[in-house]
Amino acid sequence: MEATGTDEVEKIKSKFMSAWHNMKYSWVLKTKTYFSRNSPVFLLGKCYHFKTEGEYRALHSFQMTPEISGNVEEFRRDFISRIWLTYREEFPQIKGSALTTDCGWGCTLRTGQMLLAQGLMLHFLGRAWVWPEALDMDSCESESWTSSTVRKLTASLEASLTADRDPKVLPQPRPQRRPSSRDWDGSQMRNDIYHRKIISWFGDSPVAAFGLHQLIEYGKKSGKMAGDWYGPAVVAHILRKAVEEARDPELQGITVYVAQDCTVYSSDVIDRQCSFLDSGKAGTKAVIILVPVRLGGERTNTDYLEFVKGILSLEYCVGIIGGKPKQSYYFAGFQDDSLIYMDPHYCQSFVDVSIKDFPLESFHCPSPKKMSFKKMDPSCTIGFYCRTVQDFEKASEEITKMLKSSSKEKYPLFTFVKGHSRDYDFASSPLHEEKDLFSEDEKKRLKRFSTEEFVLL
Repeated sequence: MEATGTDEVEKIKSKFMSAWHNMKYSWVLKTKTYFSRNSPVFLLGKCYHFKTEGEYRALHSFQMTPEISGNVEEFRRDFISRIWLTYREEFPQIKGSALTTDCGWGCTLRTGQMLLAQGLMLHFLGRAWVWPEALDMDSCESESWTSSTVRKLTASLEASLTADRDPKVLPQPRPQRRPSSRDWDGSQMRNDIYHRKIISWFGDSPVAAFGLHQLIEYGKKSGKMAGDWYGPAVVAHILRKAVEEARDPELQGITVYVAQDCTVYSSDVIDRQCSFLDSGKAGTKAVIILVPVRLGGERTNTDYLEFVKGILSLEYCVGIIGGKPKQSYYFAGFQDDSLIYMDPHYCQSFVDVSIKDFPLESFHCPSPKKMSFKKMDPSCTIGFYCRTVQDFEKASEEITKMLKSSSKEKYPLFTFVKGHSRDYDFASSPLHEEKDLFSEDEKKRLKRFSTEEFVLL
């Protein structure tokens, strides 16, 4: 009986925390973001210019030739099409805890999910894909956020006073979406299926391959528990394990490699890609490369600004897990010296992604946010996607040139080296690790990262 009472207290506490964080962050979500018409906007390798007349000014320092697109609507459609993963509440209880929400502690796991989701979108849908209903996400969606927060807070108060275990929140009436008159061809149908499938892999249930419940289970191997804070480097290793352990046949053609001590060992990456041949099938695996780095000491060194811009200008970049002190964001682009990001700090209701035609709107952000590069926390994880070995070799050459041209210090931010990690007296290749999800060497590295990285709320 005592345990039941404790669980009830935890549930009520969880509801108050969700309502409090919604009140805390909803004004940020409603704040309008202003973009200059005189500067290009970059979003995950694509460039948009809102100026109708005038000369386009490229980033000549890196000799980039990103795809140039024309107008505001195309940028909005592209941004909204990215998968947005935020705090959720009232999902199935996390094993070993009474938590049914990640509000207040799961933001870095969410930004890691967003980066992985972008990699999967490149893999299954391609960079040119956009959600056909993206522009149907109008302002009324964001305008209802604050009022929804107030209703949730009121419901939580009433529940605590009446001991109601399931407080009811009256739903906000939503306009009915007009059915599309478009006749979808086979390709569009396929894309719609993969769009939903990718989101379902991140569902908040124990069975979802990359859902919060699974990520927390893998995090336990590095000493993390539900409710703890997670840094960008720790999340990178958790994502790698999640992809390795995924059992969906669709996911057998992709792998994740995490750089060791700011070094990408080319032979280790290629071994991962070619491991697909062991199954007897033709072809190789695509790879998502994650590089945990620090862009300075206690504060971000502004000398790295041009490098970060260059990274986000690459077509195979899948974003950056980063943020500012005590808050994690998913960085996906930039304009001038401001980074464009998606914010996970909004607690939305649980969506059962196992239901056919589950609603997609809450998985797409209707409005981008901007933040000065100077406010960025130095701890972050950079992500790239390479479909083939040739793509990886091309990317390593291009990024190495970028690292050399942007580095004012003797040593670059990270490096690509030939050979295996074992050739440099490091732990054996990740392909041959023991069955334990994290090797002893990895656990030591994760412990070090945990003490260095910023603390999240």
